Amino acid sequence: MGIKRINQELCLSNCGLCVEECPYDVLDIDKSTTKAFIRYPNDCHECYYFYMCAMVCPAKAIETDPKVAGYRWYA
Repeated sequence: MGIKRINQELCLSNCGLCVEECPYDVLDIDKSTTKAFIRYPNDCHECYYFYMCAMVCPAKAIETDPKVAGYRWYA
């Protein structure tokens, strides 16, 4: 369960909506690429916040497991 990865090819530079939405501070912005990354992968497996980070992502770059109805996640 949790976020599998952030697709760096889809992730938008200087966006940060997912980072702002995560209540657990698991995500962060890479200063060199200005794209989001999973800072604490072990803490991402038991998200109880309904993957709001993925829902606010305009590029749909956050891949989660399990898939959540109504949104395009990857298995």
